Amino acid sequence: MTDRAELVIDAQAVLGEGPHWNDTDSKLYWVDIEGCQLRSYDPAAGKEQTVTFAQRIGAAVPDAAGGWILALQEGIYRYDGSNPDQLEQLAEIESGLPNNRLNDAKCDSSGRLWFGSMSMGSDRSSGSLYVMDNGGQVRQVLNGVGISNGLAWDDQLGRMYYIDSVTRAVDALDYELETGKVSNRRAIIHLPEGRDVPDGMTIDREGMLWVAQWGGSCVSRWNPHTGEQIGRIEVPALNVTSCTFGGEALDELYITTARNGMSEEELERWPLTGGLFRFKPGVQGTVANIFRSER
Repeated sequence: MTDRAELVIDAQAVLGEGPHWNDTDSKLYWVDIEGCQLRSYDPAAGKEQTVTFAQRIGAAVPDAAGGWILALQEGIYRYDGSNPDQLEQLAEIESGLPNNRLNDAKCDSSGRLWFGSMSMGSDRSSGSLYVMDNGGQVRQVLNGVGISNGLAWDDQLGRMYYIDSVTRAVDALDYELETGKVSNRRAIIHLPEGRDVPDGMTIDREGMLWVAQWGGSCVSRWNPHTGEQIGRIEVPALNVTSCTFGGEALDELYITTARNGMSEEELERWPLTGGLFRFKPGVQGTVANIFRSER
């Protein structure tokens, strides 16, 4: 039997990203960055809804107080789930870098929001990684980043995993859950040379990492302790952007893809690119973290 993901929605997303399984309503949420959309898929009904914003949306994470925390192009906002034109800005980010935008974002188990930035042009060192703590304060964690992407944590090991796609590597950092401080950044996984690069990422209950490969038509599974690739899921789409575990038992891997930058020939060969896919890999994930504020 081939390990091949199935199409869930032929969404034709320009830049599908940031999947998040919300166990509160049993829906899969994801974004189309260039389409400025927050999308939600209800597997029970087999239907999807979309909300469109005025800015590019890099990621969306549920807020424990209700609504959503959004990483938009110009900063971090709170969205109450009603009117997308009425948002509360929580933090302005990189106002002096108009060619940058925010990209991937996730919360750690303490409810802090970790998010990164990248250039929309050719600059491959103007990005950063930030964290917004529970009180709303933002601090820069890393600078000189090319394309800030995948994030994952292993609290038992005190590790955070991070991808800057330009480096073609997955990094590990020592991580303090109480303070949110990180240190000792080092590359633990190196993707072989090629046109594909590591993008989004998630972790399973066995502590193994699942890495979406932009340009690689796959999600690969890696052992972060040995740096070895131990699995691969073929995706019938060229640019695979991110993945997360979902479903009632958290045993379904949802996979996002993107049509951005593809040629006509590539679109003909990979017509389902931009869709949302799903695969049952035989392992379970963990419940996705949400943002928790002090207010």
